[in-house]
Amino acid sequence: MTNNNFNQQWSTSSTSVALSSVKAAISLLQNYLEQLGYQAQIHFELEGCYQLEQAKNHTKKLNFGSINQYLRSLGIDGEIVSEYWQNQWEYVSLFNGQSPLKEAMNLHQVIAYLPQWFEALYNRNGVIKTLIKPVVWSGDKGKLARGSSQIFTHDTRDVHIPNAVQLNVSVLDKKGNNLIAKEGFGEYLQYCFLSTSLECCLLYLPEEAAFERLALKTRYGLAQELCSPVDISGGHQGSVALYKKLGKHNQNMGEEPLLYDKYNKVLSVKQNWQKTARIEHRLGASSIHYNPYVNVLYGLLNVVDAIEAYESNKYLSPPQFAPIPLPMSLFTQGEDATQVGAIDLFKASSWFSQRLNSVQDKFNHMKLNTTLDCSMPLGDKIKQMVLDNYQVKLTIK
Repeated sequence: MTNNNFNQQWSTSSTSVALSSVKAAISLLQNYLEQLGYQAQIHFELEGCYQLEQAKNHTKKLNFGSINQYLRSLGIDGEIVSEYWQNQWEYVSLFNGQSPLKEAMNLHQVIAYLPQWFEALYNRNGVIKTLIKPVVWSGDKGKLARGSSQIFTHDTRDVHIPNAVQLNVSVLDKKGNNLIAKEGFGEYLQYCFLSTSLECCLLYLPEEAAFERLALKTRYGLAQELCSPVDISGGHQGSVALYKKLGKHNQNMGEEPLLYDKYNKVLSVKQNWQKTARIEHRLGASSIHYNPYVNVLYGLLNVVDAIEAYESNKYLSPPQFAPIPLPMSLFTQGEDATQVGAIDLFKASSWFSQRLNSVQDKFNHMKLNTTLDCSMPLGDKIKQMVLDNYQVKLTIK
């Protein structure tokens, strides 16, 4: 499937049917993990931008108190905070004990309705558009001084802002202990994500602009200004990162204040990294086409893989992982179709569908769920639903 002379067409005719199937699959995996004595915790972070009317001296950033109060009134477990670049915001999930299904519902509402909520609440402040897209072109200006991550020069060249969706995953046992902190388990779960990220990249890179985002650093010489990941890599600073004692910037994880002075300055801390240890899948692109339900499903399937290996004592120190480049497009390219695109990668893969089918089979044999439609295995059905969203037609020029 090439991208030459093709336009992506999105199908919405069976949205409600697809949504019910994916919700059923998430519930199935949650119940399966519960039967095994575990609970997956999944949290999202979503970046985007807003645009203001061009007015003199209008440089003050928005105060997000109103929008966050509205999110709370809707029962959404998250809040909007300012991000690094001009007029960039980030939706950050709160740790309210919500299930993975509730987390998917939260982000689904945010992606679908946040632009309307921004317009209703901030129109008087000149907000003209809210952008949930992989790249905001010419979203800011500036060039960092060589060797600095904070100091800008007088060069006012355009900076194209990449916006990401991040999937954070941890796993609790019956006692509430975080398994990511257990020796070997976090590394194995990380390896599960690393091993499945290429074939499933269509799920978290759902539109063509997502691949333009990956090329920003090299194509526009913004490597110093932008820190977005561009390939599948591990460690604690890669695109699929394992955070235990150290975080992305080599900072200590899980620091909790113990003592303050009279100016409310922290005097001493303790490090409880076991509580905050997690996998951060940092490859997703912000997009109105990003499906939180399918991506929660992807996260849970990786957790199932790791838990089953853990239960059978088969999880070992994973092999060294060499970074893998991501596709250049949704579509397969090259004269000999050598550059396989995200759609064809997902179509040719079997892990996503077979793993979900396997859990469904186990539940059917255990007679733990009698409400699922078994006319077609859930994994096959959802995989086909994902692919059905990418209908292409030849454009006659």
